[in-house]
Amino acid sequence: MVVFKVSRVQTSPFDGQKPGTSGLRKKVKVFVQPNYLHNFVQATFNALTAEKVRGATLVVSGDGRYFSKDAIQIITKMAAANGVRRVWVGQNGLLSTPAVSCVIRERVGPDGSKATGAFILTASHNPGGPHEDFGIKYNMENGGPAPEGITDKIYKNTTTITEYLIAEDLPDVDISALGVTNFTGPEGPFDVEVFDSATDYVKLMKSIFDFESIRKLLTSPKFSFCYDALHGVAGAYAKRIFVDELGAQENSLLNCVPKEDFGGGHPDPNLTYAKELVARMGLGNSETQGEPPEFGAAADGDADRNMILGKRFFVTPSDSVAIIAANAVEAIPYFSAGLKGVARSMPTSAALDVAAKHLNLKFFEVPTGWKFFGNLMDAGLCSICGEESFGTGSDHIREKDGIWAVLAWLSILAYKNKDKLQDKLVTVEDIVRNHWATYGRHYYTRYDYENVDAGAAKELMAYLVKLQSSLPEVNKIVKGVRSDVSNVVNADEFEYKDPVDGSISSHQGIRYLFEDGSRLIFRLSGTGSEGATIRLYIEQYEKDPSKTGRLSHEALAPLVDVALKLSKMQEYTGRSAPTVIT
Repeated sequence: MVVFKVSRVQTSPFDGQKPGTSGLRKKVKVFVQPNYLHNFVQATFNALTAEKVRGATLVVSGDGRYFSKDAIQIITKMAAANGVRRVWVGQNGLLSTPAVSCVIRERVGPDGSKATGAFILTASHNPGGPHEDFGIKYNMENGGPAPEGITDKIYKNTTTITEYLIAEDLPDVDISALGVTNFTGPEGPFDVEVFDSATDYVKLMKSIFDFESIRKLLTSPKFSFCYDALHGVAGAYAKRIFVDELGAQENSLLNCVPKEDFGGGHPDPNLTYAKELVARMGLGNSETQGEPPEFGAAADGDADRNMILGKRFFVTPSDSVAIIAANAVEAIPYFSAGLKGVARSMPTSAALDVAAKHLNLKFFEVPTGWKFFGNLMDAGLCSICGEESFGTGSDHIREKDGIWAVLAWLSILAYKNKDKLQDKLVTVEDIVRNHWATYGRHYYTRYDYENVDAGAAKELMAYLVKLQSSLPEVNKIVKGVRSDVSNVVNADEFEYKDPVDGSISSHQGIRYLFEDGSRLIFRLSGTGSEGATIRLYIEQYEKDPSKTGRLSHEALAPLVDVALKLSKMQEYTGRSAPTVIT
């Protein structure tokens, strides 16, 4: 058995190691600098209580992006040196972000051990490769992202760090082979277990959904299905779940081999980047080969986000979470006893609000960041939640979960079609349009201005805050742009007081709220690796059933004009158009 020593290595701080809403994300060239990753990992260990580190079990895995395999070896050696008892690694270093949460909450080791936390190596929906992005975040014993109290300590530690601990003579572990490797250090035994990435997660999904009813749907000759993993970690689960368990054809899977650079693509499941799926579903500009499938879905790099499509039909993420919530009790066994409550992020459309009111459910509006949902779930206040950035989930774990969302939609389709598999199917489009007829339609779009000069972005946001002090002035600008837009009746910077722990989160986005229920939201995103990303959210509410069938861009055009002129977007950013529209 290998016996390792602990080395104390002198180091000095790096600027800018402040975790955002989903950890620390930078270019690979930044992370590969000597001591850069080491500093952040040691700062994290130093931010945790002793019982969370010494003698503990930690999960270390991620979406498989470039530099992940090297990072796993570094973190394992540092864990050993810091007194961790064992490290669990998904085979080949692969675990989706939702699967990590599942493993922390559900998995029991051969010796009865349970994980107390995890280092997740992902930059989520950002591109991967030697010249692209890498990321790392820490999740707690509940399976959710570290709260601000911990991330603030991590950042403070990165500004004062002088040394890190590492077992430099610990040999690299073969993470491609299942099994346990045993070592011994100054404080006793240290083990690394490489385990199957999918087993625990598949078991959890089978406890939530009626797999037999979904299988009947997927194997019906009337139903066709397509799933695109965008060469992210979802590929490690897609064949196991959709083909082996649910009977889908293997050729219904697209780009399901995980790659370090995501095949050179951008692993963000939206209409811009999921080009192959969009074309296959009949939504692209190119001609499709044959009739599009009835149902299509895509995942991002770490499989926590999802996009839902019907035949020639796109489901907005805001509509998706509202429709899942409205149908969950009937269609998903896990929710058969009822929902505890629902929640959405502030920029997400109010479609969920309307459904919650109709169904008499507790409702919460929270800042962007899954940890806010996690607090509500831990307190038993929330069952289903979602955000407009293609994230949907429930209290089965403490992360958003892309494959869960796909299975939720398949469950709803299976329920609606349980007696119709020999007749004309109820389609994705039917379900969405019926929802609009009941609750009204929230026309919705998001404009992303990526890699904007950070100074210019801050100036734009400061201007919008200052403008809010005079609603008459705001409405003068609005009516000067479009007389057919209703008045702004309230404008503020969103602030959230957590009903569970009482913490206050300020400056969470700038809101302009209109008399007819429409909204404009402006936010700086924390998910990019360089520059600033301005996100503009435009929402037009329509409750007249005769007007819910309009094309989205037509219904939103007046508010788009108002938003761009009100914010002076082009003057501040120099951009005549957004980078991405979703």
